Amino acid sequence: MTQHGFTISDQKRDYSRFGLEENPFPYSPVPDDEPDIYCGQEHVTEAVSDTVSTVLSTGKSKHLVVTGKYGNGKSHTLKYTRSLLRDREDVVVGYVAQPGTGFLDIYHEFMADLGFDYVQQVAYELLADVARNETEYNPIGSAAIKSLIDEGEILLSELVPPAIKRLSETAKFADFARAVVHLVYEDTNLYAWQWLTAEGIRYEQRKELEIHSALDDDTMAVRAFTSMKNLLIELGYDAVFVFIDEFESIARLSTKDEQTTLNSLRHLMDQNNSGLCLLFGCAPEVWQDVMSEYHAFSERIGREVALQPLTAEQVYELVEQYLNPVRNSGKQGIAPFTKETLEFVLQQSQGNIRQVLAICSRILDAALRQEQKTIGVAVAEDVIESV
Repeated sequence: MTQHGFTISDQKRDYSRFGLEENPFPYSPVPDDEPDIYCGQEHVTEAVSDTVSTVLSTGKSKHLVVTGKYGNGKSHTLKYTRSLLRDREDVVVGYVAQPGTGFLDIYHEFMADLGFDYVQQVAYELLADVARNETEYNPIGSAAIKSLIDEGEILLSELVPPAIKRLSETAKFADFARAVVHLVYEDTNLYAWQWLTAEGIRYEQRKELEIHSALDDDTMAVRAFTSMKNLLIELGYDAVFVFIDEFESIARLSTKDEQTTLNSLRHLMDQNNSGLCLLFGCAPEVWQDVMSEYHAFSERIGREVALQPLTAEQVYELVEQYLNPVRNSGKQGIAPFTKETLEFVLQQSQGNIRQVLAICSRILDAALRQEQKTIGVAVAEDVIESV
């Protein structure tokens, strides 16, 4: 469609002259939620692997902060690590896109990322565990106990009182126990979920759940998070992983709120010396300020690892990793790009991974329009000059 100088078309672009099925580079290089590609920097992958492996193998808590300039891959590193862990049945993983205005927001995002269905499944797992001790049945997992309840073989009234008692002892938070158990009741599960995610419910709704406290500040959020972690460990999970991205946004908080947030995280780490792993993504300048001003918090982070700008070899590897999955020619390597072109890209991007991907995406399309077969430096220069 051409109108007033605009030409809009849905015609699929043919990248076969490059031996490619499509342009593999993102036009807007925002990390996928489940990234398939990771061009790792060895010292970073070693630090992340060591932290995660230590928690899994020892059960002891360990934490890590990944620093790097904007676009150097902090979010990508956290999301790729999350994707490696999410398929494991022995751990629980939550992602927090940014810390918000305090730990209450971090807790809310963590629970929201787990989702209602998952936390309700955990509630059924608790009831299954109780049923094995309190009844003649031996349900394994949430589906088995739900089936027995739906068929009337086991009454909820048999399970709920001992479940609340047991969870109250484990979590040391009776209101949290009541909210979790109420997730299995159709008429109250929405209120229970709103309370558990710190969204706030009215006094009358809390009364219906027999919940006495409001989950509306950082102290209560730390208590609820610890209760959730203890419940999961009690049910046999090995660890809880929390990925907190864009941690540098705490610098936008008032001094009082920033200190409150960091103190809450410190208390969280102090109260959970086992089964917890916090991985932060943070801009280096903010992390340096935290290190210099908030020793009590920063000293509890086991290690900092810094993402550096990419080298030429890492740019070659990154481009090859993006190209190979969409090749239909059987070729390998960086073709249709040349080394000289990618060195120009490296120079223009200053090794920033987000810029490398964005520039490569535009260069490939420009070369297609110019009917090139090999992407030389001239095409790359045209693209950069046109920006």
